[in-house]
Parts: sequence; structure tokens; C-alpha cells
Amino acid sequence: MLGSCAPGPAPGTQPAPEPAPEAAPPPEPIPGVEPPSDASAEPEIRVGLAVGVRSATVGGGARLVVTDPAGSRLAEIPAGERWQLGNPGVGITATSPAGGSSSPTDAMVVAGAAADDPVEVNGRSYRGLVQVLRAAGGITVVNRLPMELYLQGVVSAEMGRRSLAEHEALRAQAVVSRTYAHRNLRRWKAQGFDVYASVSDQVYGGLAAETPEGREAVRSTRGWVLTWGGAPIDAFFYSTCGGRTAEGTEVFRAANRAYLRSVADVDERGIAYCAISPRYRWREEWTAGALLATLRRTLPEVSGTPAARVTAVRDVRVAYRTASGRVGELAVGLPGEEVRIDAPRVRNVLRTPKGELLRSSAFDLTVTSAGHAVTRLVADGGGAGHGVGFCQWGAVGRSRAGHDYQRILAAYYPGARLDRFY
Repeated sequence: MLGSCAPGPAPGTQPAPEPAPEAAPPPEPIPGVEPPSDASAEPEIRVGLAVGVRSATVGGGARLVVTDPAGSRLAEIPAGERWQLGNPGVGITATSPAGGSSSPTDAMVVAGAAADDPVEVNGRSYRGLVQVLRAAGGITVVNRLPMELYLQGVVSAEMGRRSLAEHEALRAQAVVSRTYAHRNLRRWKAQGFDVYASVSDQVYGGLAAETPEGREAVRSTRGWVLTWGGAPIDAFFYSTCGGRTAEGTEVFRAANRAYLRSVADVDERGIAYCAISPRYRWREEWTAGALLATLRRTLPEVSGTPAARVTAVRDVRVAYRTASGRVGELAVGLPGEEVRIDAPRVRNVLRTPKGELLRSSAFDLTVTSAGHAVTRLVADGGGAGHGVGFCQWGAVGRSRAGHDYQRILAAYYPGARLDRFY
């Protein structure tokens, strides 16, 4: 996600066959792209696993070593034990199950005794090492590892298990996720890391999220990044476009990019490539009570309208649509006034009766009224996510149709180049 992209939920969970023993060969040369270099400049990335929490657990299947940033040993965690990390006010400490604690320190590093041993944080295993930083109210736990190992924990977490016919979609996601990561290095520098491990940036599931086909997708596209003017692009992505992507500025005011254009995402028969998505078409319904309760929660936060003025809902209508057919402005009629909600905030205002973000802003409304009040509201919509850039389910459909990952990427980011950074 999403200025960050908000990636949609993983497109699928069907099992995929094991890949061939050998990784796919490097991409064929692309016109206008420099040939790959043997020189490696792969960066390290820092991933915020737990930010500003009171405590976290750390352990692993192998022995771990705890040091301060200078490398002085503070403690050793035996294989199979889980210790608690916290900041009791005097500094960060690691506490054993028996109650013994390490000396307090301003920062802490936890790593496997052997170079390839993973570190377990809150029950999930991660490659690389873990850094623990002091934060307001507690600690921040950061996973530091090489970029390509990070991507192995992202691709299948974002895309799910994929069949052999869908591997080009995984390769496309690998390039998109690598581009996003390069573009956003040091984004959260003030907090001590580069990217979140969640949809605040892109989903990173660590070692448990890796799959054979996901690892192959990362290996076979190693170092390849989408660029514009020599710099990584804003590689926005999401679950399902519904048949047409959105212009960048429809959702992100600052995203006036030539490669973030609204494009039809349909085959030669006019069928959307993402029609296979379970989120391709959807419906949400609100009773009078549910709608009023929703707007009492959302309008004050999103528009500044005091909750005391949300006493009844007179009308809900689409004030205008964007070029891609999405809701560009929503008008909510209240007693004595009409509140206008612009495109970036529509999904936050018209949340579902369960309080969830509306799947997309591509929807039609059916309003039932009685006595100048809405008694029932129905939204019939399509797609999931903001709709800008790379459509994950569309990529799966294109892969099934025989498109390679270069063609898939060219469809969603027209005019962007593929360059190999390392």
C-alpha cells in the first residue's frame, strides 16, 4: 500500500507445483536497457516488525547471540528458548524464562550464532538479524537483511501460492516489490527503519511466507527495477482493478506520473483479466441504523463534521465520477447541510457495517428513502484496492493468458523502463 500503496489481500491460496530444480534463466535483453553487470550493489533493508510496542519475544530453533551495537556480548539465548524484550525505563533488556535479564542498553542486536540461522520474533522466523531500538512507550523491533532475501518474504505473502501457469505474475510482483522497496528506502528513517512489514508499505511475512515459486520469482528477476528518468518509479499496487485501472491523481494528489495512467485491463474479447478475482464484483448494504452509525463514526474523523450534527441521513449520492469511472466525490445529505467527500477519502467514510474499509471506489449506489430519510443503501461495486498501477489479480489473469512479466509490467506502468540495479 499505500503516499504508500495499500496492497490488497493475497490473490489466491491454491497449491502450486514445485518449481524445476534449476531457477529460470535471466530475462532476455530488453531494448534500451543496459546489459546486466556482475558487480553487486545489493542494499540492505530495515523492516519494522513491531513499532512502539511494550514488549516482544525473541528466540529460535538455534542458539542466538545478543549484543550491543558495538558488538559486545550481552546474553546468549539457548536453542528453543524464548526471551522477552522490553524497555523498563532504564534501557532495553532481554529477560530469560527463568527471570534473568541482560544489562540495559540503548539498542540491541539479536542474531543467530551461525550466519544463516533465522531469528524468531513473536513466534515468526526471519532471515538476517534483528535490531531492537528504544521507542516512545517501549521498543521497536527491526529486521535487517539483504534486499533479495526480504523480497522472498514479500512475493508470496502478497500473491499467495501460484500454479506454474501463473509464475509470470509472481515475477512481475517481484519486480514491483523490489521497485517499491528501492523507492522507499529510508522512508521511515526517523523511526529507525525503511518500511513497515504490513500494508502500510507491503506485506512481509518472513521465512514462513516464502514459497519455492516465490523464491524462484525473486531469483530470476534479481536486481531488475522499474524506472523513469533513471530513478525507481512509484510502484503502486493493489488486489483487483475491476477492468480498468485508475489515474494516479484520482487517488494520490501528488501522484501526477506519466506512467500512472488509467488503462483498460481487458483481453481481446473485452473480458477483464482480473475477472477471476473473488473481489471482482461485490455488494454492500446498510440499513438506516447501520448507515447512521457508520457516518457518525467516520464523518467527524474524515471531514471534521461534528458527530452531533449527524442526526439523520437525508441522502447519499455520487456527485461526480473520475475518468476511470470511480467515485470522484460523494455527497452526504444531513439535516440542513450537504457534506462533500473527495475521492481519496470516500472508502474511509462509507465503511461497511462491520467497520471495514470499502473494497474500492468503483461502485453504484441504490438509495431507498422514506420521509426525507435514507432507509436502505446498497453499493454494487467492482475491484478491491485503490486501483492505481499494478493489478495483482489482473497480472494472474495475464500470466494465464501467456503474457511474460515484462509485458505485464508494461501494461500497468506504460512508458516505464526496466533497469538492472545490480
